Amino acid sequence: MKKILLFITVILLLFFFLINFPIAAERKISKEPVNIEADSVAYDRDTDTYSAKGNAVIIFAGGLLKADSVTFNMTTGDADASGNVYIKSDDDILEGDRVKFNITTKTGTIYEGKLFFAKSHFYIIGKEIEKTGEATYHLKDAAATTCDGDYPAWRFAGKELDVTIDGYGTIKHGTFQVKNFPLLYMPYLIFPAKTTRQSGLLFPRISYSQDKNGWDIELPLYWAISKNADATFYQRYMDKRGLKEGMEFRYFISKDSFGTFYADYLNDKKTGAMVEKGGLSRNWREKQERWSYYFNHETTFSPGFYLRTDIKRVSDNWYFRDFSDYNWYLANYSEDGKRRFGKVSFLGDKSLASLDSTARLVKEWRFFNLTALVQYTDNFESYDNDSTLQKYPEITLTGIKRPVFNTPLNFELDSSYDHYYRTEGDKGDLYDVHPAFSLPLNFGDYLQFTPEIGFRETFWDGSDLQGVGKEEHGSREIYNIGSVLSTEVHRIFNVRGGTVDKIQHVIKPEVTYTYIPYIYQGDMPDFAERVEEENSLTYSLTNTLMARLKGGDGGISYREFLRIKLSQTYDIREGRKHREDNYGNEKRPFSNVDMEINFDPFQYFSFDADVSYNVNSGKWEKTNYDLSLSDWRGDSATLEYRYTQETLEEINVYLKAMITDYLDLRYVLRKNELDDIYLETTYGLDYHRQCWGVEVTYSDDDYDRVWMVVFSLYGLGEVGKATARPEI
Repeated sequence: MKKILLFITVILLLFFFLINFPIAAERKISKEPVNIEADSVAYDRDTDTYSAKGNAVIIFAGGLLKADSVTFNMTTGDADASGNVYIKSDDDILEGDRVKFNITTKTGTIYEGKLFFAKSHFYIIGKEIEKTGEATYHLKDAAATTCDGDYPAWRFAGKELDVTIDGYGTIKHGTFQVKNFPLLYMPYLIFPAKTTRQSGLLFPRISYSQDKNGWDIELPLYWAISKNADATFYQRYMDKRGLKEGMEFRYFISKDSFGTFYADYLNDKKTGAMVEKGGLSRNWREKQERWSYYFNHETTFSPGFYLRTDIKRVSDNWYFRDFSDYNWYLANYSEDGKRRFGKVSFLGDKSLASLDSTARLVKEWRFFNLTALVQYTDNFESYDNDSTLQKYPEITLTGIKRPVFNTPLNFELDSSYDHYYRTEGDKGDLYDVHPAFSLPLNFGDYLQFTPEIGFRETFWDGSDLQGVGKEEHGSREIYNIGSVLSTEVHRIFNVRGGTVDKIQHVIKPEVTYTYIPYIYQGDMPDFAERVEEENSLTYSLTNTLMARLKGGDGGISYREFLRIKLSQTYDIREGRKHREDNYGNEKRPFSNVDMEINFDPFQYFSFDADVSYNVNSGKWEKTNYDLSLSDWRGDSATLEYRYTQETLEEINVYLKAMITDYLDLRYVLRKNELDDIYLETTYGLDYHRQCWGVEVTYSDDDYDRVWMVVFSLYGLGEVGKATARPEI
C-alpha cells in the first residue's frame, strides 16, 4: 500500500513538473484523495521502478492522467507514460503518443504531441516536443495557433519552433498557413505566446488619411520594467507630417499611490494656410514643433486625505484638431474614471474648446471638506491665454448640511479663497464665505416645508482693474432667503403578471421660493462672480412609475421605467412691472416650461427627452431626444436629435446589424442640419471567426477621409491597431 501511495505521489509530481504552466511555481500538490486504476500496478525492486500497465487512469483534484502504461524509476528520476497519453489539469490539456520526463532536471520529450493552454487558448503541436526548461519548449515539425480543429483557420508552421509560455515564440523556416495550406513563407518569425506582462513589440496600428496624415503607421514597444512599473514607447510615422515619438510610463508604488506619465513630440513638416471654425486661422510656412504631455497621479495618505494631479498640456490650439482621428488621449479616455491607469477624463477630439490642468490636496472629515487646488486653463478658442483666468491657488472649506447641536435646525457652509492671475485683465484675490441655515418641518406624512436663510460675505483685493468705477479693495454683503414646500403621494397597483408583480406610481409636486435683494456690484473686479437679484417661485411636478419584477430564480428586483418632470419659474419682480417698460418691452414673468422624460421599460429599449418650451413666443427653444433599440443578438440602433433655437440642429444615427454569426455591419451618420453639413459618415464591416477577424472602416467628415483595415489573429494581437497594454 505504501508503495502505491508513493507511486501516486510521484505521478502527481510528474504531472505538475511536466505541464508547469506560468503559475506552476505557486501551485501546491493537492492533498485531496487520488484514485488510480490500471490492469496491474507493480514494483520492481531490482530496478527500483514502479509501473502501472493496461488502461492506466489516475484521477486527482482538478485533473486526470490516462495512458496505456506509466513507469517511474526512483533512482534515475525518469518517468515514462506511453500509449495514448492524455493529461488534463483544469482546462489545460496535453496529448501525445509518448511522454518521457525526468523530475530532477524538469526536462523531457513528448512524441507526436499537442499542448493546449486554456488561459491564452493557445495550441502548440509537434512531432517531437522537447521541454528544455520550466516553461520553454523546442519543437520539431511544429505548428502554433489559437484556432480549434485539425484544420485550423490559420497557424504558423515550421521545421523548428521555440516557445516560452508566457513569453514569445520563434519559428525558423516557417510558413503562415490557412487551413493547413502554406500561404506565406517566413524564414524567421517572432510571435507572442503570453498571458501576463512581458516586454516586447506590440502589433502596429495602420491607417490611411487622405487629407491630414497620409499613411499613418504606429509601432508600440512595451517594456515591463519591474513588478511595479512599465512603459510603452510609440513610434508613429505619418508620411505627410513626419515621425511622432511618444512615451508612456506607469507606476504602482502601492495600492494608495500610483500614476501615469505620457509625452509625445513631432517636428511637423506639414505647412500651409488653414481657417478653423470659430474664427481662428493659421499659416505655417515652416516646420512646427508639436508636443503634448499628461501626468495623472494619486496618493492616499490616509482615509479621506489624498493628493491628485491631472496635468495635461499641448503645444498649440490645433493639436487635437490635427490628430482627432487617433491620439493617445482618445485611446485612453475613460468616461467613469474607474480604470486605475485609464483616467483621461476628456475626449481629445476636434470639438475640445479648452483644457484644464489641476492639482488638488483634499482632506475630508465627517462633516467638512478642505480642498487646496491649483488650476491652469488652455483656451483653444483664442490665440493665447493672456486673458484667460488662472487659479493658483483655490482653497475651499465646505460643510455639509447637518443638525446644529442635535436640534432640528440644519447648517451648511460654502467658503473659498481664490488667487486669480492672467497677463491681460483683472487679477487679484477673492475671499468668499456663505453659511446657510434651514429648518425642515414635517406636517404628517405627506407635507414637508423647509425655510432657508443664508448670508454671503465677499472681499477682494485686485490689481490692474480695467473698467470705470472698479475698486481695487472692497467687499460685498448680501443675504438670501427661500423655502421649499413638497409632498409625495403614491399608489401601488397589483399587476400579478409573469414578470411584473406590482407597479408603484409616485407623484411629487414641489414649490421653491428664492429671494435675493438687489445690491450694487459695479465696483467689483470681473473675476468675482456676480449674484443676481432674484424674487421667484419655481414649481415642478414629478411622476415616476416603479415596477417590482420577479426573476426566473424567484428573486425580486425593482426598475424605475418611467420618470416625467415638468418645471417652470415665475419671476415675481417681472410680474409686478407695468405691461411695458420704458423701452417698450412687454413683461414676461413666466420662464420656459422644461420637461424631462426617461422611459426605460425593458432591457432593449430606452427613450430620453429634454425639452424647453417658451410660453411667451410659443416656440420650442430646445428639444433633445435619444432613442436606443437593441435585441438579444447584439443588433442595435441609436437615434439622437439635438436642437437649440438658432444655435444648433444636429441628427446622429448609430446602427449595428448582426448579419450572420460572423458578420457585423456598422453605420454612423452625424449631420449638422442648421448648416446642412455632414459632420461624419462612417461605414464599417466586421467579419470574425473563432480565432481571426477582419474589420474595414471608411470615415468621411468635414476635416478628413480615413480608410482603416484591421486584420486580427486572436490571441496574438491585431494588425492595424495596437493591442491593449497589460495592467500592472
